[in-house]
Parts: sequence; structure tokens; C-alpha cells
Amino acid sequence: MLFGLTELSFATRDGLWPIASTDRGETLFLMAADGTLSGILVEDGEGGWAQYKMNFAEWLYRYLSGEDMAGPNTSAFYPGPVQLRRLPVTADERPEPWSGPDRGM
Repeated sequence: MLFGLTELSFATRDGLWPIASTDRGETLFLMAADGTLSGILVEDGEGGWAQYKMNFAEWLYRYLSGEDMAGPNTSAFYPGPVQLRRLPVTADERPEPWSGPDRGM
């Protein structure tokens, strides 16, 4: 059993929804249980998993501030603007990178 999930399912009422990945190979999933979002599950790129009972905005803020947000000893501080990428919605579109604002750090 992984973090209360009896089996892994993706994009279902009681499953994992992939929402983001990092430049370090981590993959983030929204967790749903009983049809309710219950937190973030992070795969660290090497088979390790970590669960966080918070929303994505809080997780991202803490990740960018340098906290261990993909398991123990996984901190990475990003002082400058963060580069994001809009994912394609149709087969003809291509990922479009853009940078966030200067964070003043």
C-alpha cells in the first residue's frame, strides 16, 4: 500500500493526477481519495516517493524556497525567475516556455 492507496490508478476519482515535473526529474501528482483532493505525491526520479498534505501552490513555494519537498535531502534553492512551460493542448501546439517574475532573492 502506497500512502493509503491500495492500488495505483491515474486520472481517476481515487487516483493520482500528474500535474508537473521538475528539471531534476521529480514528478508531482495530485492525490485524490474518495473524490476529494488530499495532497501532493512526489516521485523523486529515482523510485522514492514523498507525500505532502498541502495544495500545489504551497508545495511550489516551499520547493522554490529551498525546503526538502521531494523527500529527505532533496532541497534546491532557486533564487532567480523560475522558467515555466505551457504544455500543448492540441497535437499542433508545441510547449511554450516563459519565465516568472524576478523573485528578489
